[in-house]
Amino acid sequence: MALYHNDDQAMLADSASQFLADEGAINTQLRHWRDTGCKDGFGHELWKQFGEMGFTGILVAEDDGGLGMGHVEAGIVLEEIGRNLTPSPFLTSSVLAATALGQGNKDLRGRYLPGLLTGDSVFAVAIDEGAKHRPERIATKAERSGNGFKLSGKKDFVIHGASADMIIVAARTSGADADRDGITLFAVPKDASGLSQDAVRLVDSSIATHLVLDGVVLDGDAVIGEIDGGRDVLDRMLNAGRIGAAAEGVGVARGAMDMTVNYLKQRKQFGKLIGEFQGLQHRAAHLYSELEISRAAVIKAQQLLDAGAESAELMVSVAKAKVGRTANLAVREGVQMHGGIGMTDEYDIGLYMKRDRALAEFLGDANYHTERVAQLSGY
Repeated sequence: MALYHNDDQAMLADSASQFLADEGAINTQLRHWRDTGCKDGFGHELWKQFGEMGFTGILVAEDDGGLGMGHVEAGIVLEEIGRNLTPSPFLTSSVLAATALGQGNKDLRGRYLPGLLTGDSVFAVAIDEGAKHRPERIATKAERSGNGFKLSGKKDFVIHGASADMIIVAARTSGADADRDGITLFAVPKDASGLSQDAVRLVDSSIATHLVLDGVVLDGDAVIGEIDGGRDVLDRMLNAGRIGAAAEGVGVARGAMDMTVNYLKQRKQFGKLIGEFQGLQHRAAHLYSELEISRAAVIKAQQLLDAGAESAELMVSVAKAKVGRTANLAVREGVQMHGGIGMTDEYDIGLYMKRDRALAEFLGDANYHTERVAQLSGY
């Protein structure tokens, strides 16, 4: 498979690039919602525009009213989101939640997907139960209660949880906390009795919550997939989210690099443009090569996921680990080449560093996925 976009994908990239450059720019979105203290951290009007553009339904099947596209196409939108630092629930709603809901029954899909397609609904996922991403261990309990289940436990760093109309919760219906089997996914509505959330603002100004499930009672129709068989659905959702986060990370790195290169062409020192100094040229060239390698790894993983290849899971972790290190390099080089002003809020380069810090942790950092690559490779 060629590691570049075909004609249709290139057209989507042009559309997404123009749309997000115009409507999702840093001053009109990120800075605006941050400086006004918005409780959601993103604009619902822009989210509805995502729906009008068809972006919200990229991973939704055509039978359910979506576009029925793949992870390559979703990644195109996410890269532009990252490049513009556009605050948006696209990754949690249109990638993670949409992937999980696609494995649900017809009634469940009919209940939630129409709102997603129009941009009227926001979804979140509650998986992690500690400071780090460790989905191998699920301790939140779901016990039988009448015709449904009663959920009890805690989840941490639920991105957009306070804004979500529905939260997909991974809970244990049988077995020990570290068992692979015995996991079930539930669609929990925002107004469920016993559900409470403590909202926190992350370093990149996005909003996450610490979620408490205190005897939340759900009907059996809230189950996504099979009871005790949710690990496969969870893995499918995590792979989609991880490669989506990697694609957004490529955009963050690209935006930081473009800003830095432009600065090298404008800033003068000792009577010369600093971009004329060979040492900085070498560093910029190295960053460009790392970014292209990262983008190729992401596209390869996306193509394997779309093809249903057995090696997709391994390549997703390769891409997430590689992008994590490349994006970190891009923002560090950006701040250093800007000099002292790179640490001031007046310049946007610092915002890229903050987004990279939050995105790097989401669904597993570079160390987590490096170890995972080793495990999947038999080491």
